[in-house]
Amino acid sequence: MISNVAGDMLLSAGYIAYLGPFTGEYRAAMAKELLKGFKELGVPHTDVPNLVSTLGDPVNIRTWQIAGLPKDNLSVENGVISQYSLRWALFIDPQGQANTWIKNMEKDSGLEVVKLSDRDFLRRLENAIRFGKPCLLENVGEELDPALEPVLLQQTFKQQGHTLLKLGDSLIDYHKSFKMYLTTKLPNPHYSPEFSAKVTLINFTLSPSGLQDQLLGMVVAKEQQDLEVAKNQLITSNAKMKQELKEIEDEILFRLSSTEGNPVDNEELIRVLEASKIKAGEIKAKVKAAEKTEQNIDAARLEYVPVAVRAQILFFCVSDLSNVDPMYQYSLEWFLGIFLSGIANSRSADTVEERIWNINEYFTFSLYGNICRSLFEKHKLMFAFLLCARIMMNDKKIDMVEWRYLLSGAMPVQQLANPAVSWLSERAWQDILGLSTLKNFSNLAQSFPEHLEGFKKIFDSSQPHREPLPGAWDVILDSFQKLLVLRCLRADCLIQGLQDFVAAELGQRFIEPQTSDLSVVFAESSSSTPLIFVLSPGTDPAADLYKFADVMQFSKKMSAISLGQGQGPWAESMMHDAMERGHWVFFQNCHLAPSWMPTLERLIENINPLKVHENFRLWLTSLPSNKFPVSVLQNGSKMTIEPPRGIKANLQKTYMRLTNDFLSSSTKVSDFKSLLLSLCLFHGIALERRKFGPLGFNIPYEFTDGDLNICISQLKMFLDEYQDIPYKVLKYTAGEINYGGRVTDDWDRRCLLSVVEDFYCPAVLSSDHVYCASGVYRQIDTKLDIKGYLAYIRGLPINDTPEIFGLHDNANISFAQNEAFGLLEAVVRLQPRATSAEGKTLEEEIVAGIVEKIPPPFDIEEVMGKYPVLYEESMNTVLIQEVIR
Repeated sequence: MISNVAGDMLLSAGYIAYLGPFTGEYRAAMAKELLKGFKELGVPHTDVPNLVSTLGDPVNIRTWQIAGLPKDNLSVENGVISQYSLRWALFIDPQGQANTWIKNMEKDSGLEVVKLSDRDFLRRLENAIRFGKPCLLENVGEELDPALEPVLLQQTFKQQGHTLLKLGDSLIDYHKSFKMYLTTKLPNPHYSPEFSAKVTLINFTLSPSGLQDQLLGMVVAKEQQDLEVAKNQLITSNAKMKQELKEIEDEILFRLSSTEGNPVDNEELIRVLEASKIKAGEIKAKVKAAEKTEQNIDAARLEYVPVAVRAQILFFCVSDLSNVDPMYQYSLEWFLGIFLSGIANSRSADTVEERIWNINEYFTFSLYGNICRSLFEKHKLMFAFLLCARIMMNDKKIDMVEWRYLLSGAMPVQQLANPAVSWLSERAWQDILGLSTLKNFSNLAQSFPEHLEGFKKIFDSSQPHREPLPGAWDVILDSFQKLLVLRCLRADCLIQGLQDFVAAELGQRFIEPQTSDLSVVFAESSSSTPLIFVLSPGTDPAADLYKFADVMQFSKKMSAISLGQGQGPWAESMMHDAMERGHWVFFQNCHLAPSWMPTLERLIENINPLKVHENFRLWLTSLPSNKFPVSVLQNGSKMTIEPPRGIKANLQKTYMRLTNDFLSSSTKVSDFKSLLLSLCLFHGIALERRKFGPLGFNIPYEFTDGDLNICISQLKMFLDEYQDIPYKVLKYTAGEINYGGRVTDDWDRRCLLSVVEDFYCPAVLSSDHVYCASGVYRQIDTKLDIKGYLAYIRGLPINDTPEIFGLHDNANISFAQNEAFGLLEAVVRLQPRATSAEGKTLEEEIVAGIVEKIPPPFDIEEVMGKYPVLYEESMNTVLIQEVIR
């Protein structure tokens, strides 16, 4: 060991100094490089040296794990790095695990937890330095207060026998026991080189294996409580026994080193050796028995691994969403809350296998429903498809090369002539040639001419995603591989193909519109968790919130303020007042006050659930903004507010808010119900026409629920006040004023009025009236109540056909293609940097291909000899400069 210590310590020093910010795989690769260097230079080292075996103390590590350090190797390495690093550690900790571990580990040492936003931040830091207490600085951004520099650089100096440090303007005593930890919640912070040199960056981002272990513990604790209790007791007792063994060994070594003369004559030493031998024997026997028991417990726990695996996959799907939109932030605690309620609420079963299936089914949909509340419509199918694909990848049902082709296509290797120039576009043929480079599709391009009729049938079909593939291809390819062919031939129907794929793999409910109800979100909230409306342009949830406050009898106990410059102090006093009295506060447009957001974050973090009134609620609205505090987003209840996508979802949203009392409150109930359905259909059509670009409206107008609500109340009023139905008045108020008021283009106004004509006319009162040739959208029996209307709406297709808009079927093509590629683009942003079979990333392969084509660099000496730099030959000067550049 003594001869090998040089190499082992050199590796560990390299680890601590340089490898903290990197992932486990990258650290392992760098260690491999170092070892290669050791072998070349003949540096002595043990066979497979690593940081934990060289510097890690098993007893210490056990103590850390009891305090909440995840048990995976990366986390243990992080603990060792923070212990031996000479600079203070800054943990990149998006899931807050390092935070929890430090708080538990240093709890008994009087840990000071501070944030830069605290008013007395410097005073508390000063106390920690003076009295030698550990200090944890949370939620660090990408820049730090310059006043902290002396602390980070540990700029201490001696004066009259005292160790001092200058903090701000004052000199303070520096206690040698002082420790400092820094944590940031930013998942991928960008620190300047100057800042990085002052701290030791440690990447504490949750690893899949670490999370899986935690989740396994949680599910076993719920399902087999006695097993988990026994496991935890074993861990603690093993740690204690190993600690005792170490103390015995230390005492023997101390006695041996301090004894003088012959050790055999030292009776005290002999007695200690005798006692320690008996004690060590007892402990070793206990450790052996404990390890055997642990193996038995682990074997029983392994049955529940599928639940932990599924939950781990889902967590990383959810945590990646912030790459798509900055408002999609979810904390680990929030996720674990849903996981535990999923275990508690899923159906019980007679066998473990069935129980595991029930938990996975219930939890997957419960998480999907919770997340969907806070996703914009355009990302819901993307999320469902991502869940489905990641679950299948884990089961090895999706080939990664084929997955990459679906997301970003491939370059064709061979060039064949297009066999169907008359109907197959050149782009589609190039896609087919690209697909033929994949193993399972190697002869697709060659066999294409044989099956021209079959492929043309798919190309011309109104439902190409449901057409069988020609020849043997329909049998050879699975449902995912068929999506790749659909991507080539009819990318405009890829969205429907993905919907069918998700419905077949996960269930129809994963593609149905998920309506969010304020009462459900409110029921899950508490006085310390804010409720956040994430807005899209042209939406305003205020009316719905005031209505909900009325229902909850809080309309008189609710105060609202629209944030902006200078409104911060008002908002703060309003919030303090509401917290005391148990009222609601409603802060609108948080995106307009980015500079006040850190204050809002501090106010929310300082809410003490024990002191605040239990009825207090904080409601916030904001457009997507990267200035919105991440911690507030992660722990708040989020809802996106935007018009639903598709006529079915629009009708569903409107009718969910209506009541039977309201429907029957008109003097002309039957006419009111018929015209109301017509009006709601018109609202859906006005919104959905925008997606067709200039085919729908020249300008995409932001029609809102407010336009529909005023039309509904006017419809009821005019029906009650006039003996005959005043169609002219209804058409004028809807087409010219409520909706038409937003319309600035004359042709759009004319189009809108023509559409209104079809929905506000005597014909719609007939119970057999149809709104389109296929009869899918039709008038229904007015004797039905809200439940009847909702049942009819649930039977409507998810995807609208262009005929309801009065457009040709081809109107959908360009919109649908853009939507399909937009969805795939969003999924690409969520991909880890994929590695091919050779171990190179896709980007590395592309770069290597480019490098091969680059000519060798110029020989500058040779060029200068050929074209010497002369005063009269300025062209030569320019040439030489270009060559150097």
